[in-house]
Amino acid sequence: MGAEKQVRRLRTLSSMINGSSNSVAPPASAPTSAAPSDPVPGAGADAFENPRYVRFVADLLGAIAYAELSGFERLSSDARFSPSLADRASLGRLAVQEFEHFELVGRFLDGLGITVEDAMTPFCGSIDAFHERTRPGDWYESLMKAYVVDAFSRDFYRSLAGNLDSRTRELIAAIDSGDAAEHLQRRLKEALSDDPRLASRCALWGRRLVGEALTQAQRVGIERENLAGLLLTGEAAYTTPTGAFFSELTRNHSRRMSALGLTA
Repeated sequence: MGAEKQVRRLRTLSSMINGSSNSVAPPASAPTSAAPSDPVPGAGADAFENPRYVRFVADLLGAIAYAELSGFERLSSDARFSPSLADRASLGRLAVQEFEHFELVGRFLDGLGITVEDAMTPFCGSIDAFHERTRPGDWYESLMKAYVVDAFSRDFYRSLAGNLDSRTRELIAAIDSGDAAEHLQRRLKEALSDDPRLASRCALWGRRLVGEALTQAQRVGIERENLAGLLLTGEAAYTTPTGAFFSELTRNHSRRMSALGLTA
């Protein structure tokens, strides 16, 4: 497909998603202003009647589902190296939350007639490669990875939620709930406050993690055309990330690092 055609499709998709934020539950009570051959969900329309919107949501939730499943596996494995039984139990509880989120997404997709396995499959290689590139060296790096990457992911989902229908927004809000960030922040502050060398090492690790996370978010948007409309500009190259979107993610990361007494 030529570059111009790709750009036109991306712009159409972006307009369709932005128009869906005011959608309500079925049945549709009013026709849209778009031509019948190119329906655009909007006020008074059911977004899920639009096949393109369904594909977009399936891709987004497929990425979320595999990220949550991977998070469950990672935290479960890392818990074994905890310095105390209390830490081991805490990470175990966080792992259970990740798996519960995975199941929530799976049930939602099932309601759309899409299996969670099919939705996740396109993202397995990319997410697995990310975790290989960011393999922690010890338990403290594991904690920092959970703190940085999980919070970054929540920000990512939350930033997209405003462009989604009400049902999908509620699902993302449920995934975003919980006290994982607060627990991880508290435990990291305890560990870092008395060990300047550990704090310096974790600051460097945090910078590497957020850089990899930003690259991963852009890569997913580029590889999956259904997601690219929200993540990318309409430039002909079509690989330029939306500045405001990623700048906000970076600012949030900087605030979280400052809360630990570290420089982002």
